[in-house]
Amino acid sequence: MTEAYSDFAAVYDTLMDNIPYDEWFSYLHELLTEYGINSGIITELGCGTGSITERLAKSGYDMIGIDNSPSMLDIAESKKSDNNSSSLYLCQDMREFELYGTVAACISICDSINYITESDELLTVFKLVNNYLDPKGIFIFDFNTKHYYRDIVADATIAEDREDISFIWDNYYDDENDINELSLNIFVKENDNLYRKYEELHLQKGYTLSEIKELIEKSGLKFVAAYDAFTKTPADDNCERIYIIARENGK
Repeated sequence: MTEAYSDFAAVYDTLMDNIPYDEWFSYLHELLTEYGINSGIITELGCGTGSITERLAKSGYDMIGIDNSPSMLDIAESKKSDNNSSSLYLCQDMREFELYGTVAACISICDSINYITESDELLTVFKLVNNYLDPKGIFIFDFNTKHYYRDIVADATIAEDREDISFIWDNYYDDENDINELSLNIFVKENDNLYRKYEELHLQKGYTLSEIKELIEKSGLKFVAAYDAFTKTPADDNCERIYIIARENGK
C-alpha cells in the first residue's frame, strides 16, 4: 500500500464532493472573527487540496497552506491559479514545520490532527504553533474523538460505486492503542473500460478531550474553548468531532 494521500490525491475532491465546504468555511470564519482575526496571515496545517485555504484567501486573509503530500499540493496550486490568489503552499510535515515569521492565526481541520498518532509528536506540533503565533494569536483545530473511531466507524466498511470511479473503505479500530486503521481501495476507470486499482493505508489516533487539553497546556498554549463541531455547544467525549480554540500564551 502507498503512503496516505499519494494516489488518493488525484480523486480526493471527486470522492469528497459530499463535504459541505462552504458551510465548514462559514463556521470557521465565524470563529476567527469572533476571536478578533479579521485580517492578517493565517497558516493552515494539513491543507490538502486547498479547499478551505482558498476560501479563506478569497475572503481577504493572507494564506499559507502546509501539507506533506506533494500530490495534494499540486491540486491546491491549481486552485490558487483559478482563484488568482497569493496563497503560499509549503510541502512540510506539521511536526517540524517552519515559517518566516509569526501569523495571526493557525488552523487545522478535516481531522488532520488525528494523523499525528503519538502524543509527544502532537505536543511538538502544538509547541510549534505557539511559537509561530502572534502574541495572543488564535489556534483553531478539529479532531475526531476516541468515541467516533471506537463506537461509530470501528470495523465498518463503506463502499461507493460511480460511473468512472469506485472505492472500498475498511476501518479497523485498535482499542489498545487507540489507532484507527483505514484501508482504502480505489478503482479508477481508464481507457478501454479497464480500471486501475490504488491502495492506501491511513492511520489515525482517537483522542479524548482531556488528552487534547492536557497537551495544549503543556505546549504553552492557553485553552479557550471546545465546541461540538459546527455548533457553539460545549463539547464532551460523547461528541464525534470537536473544535478547539486555543490562544498563544508566551514563548
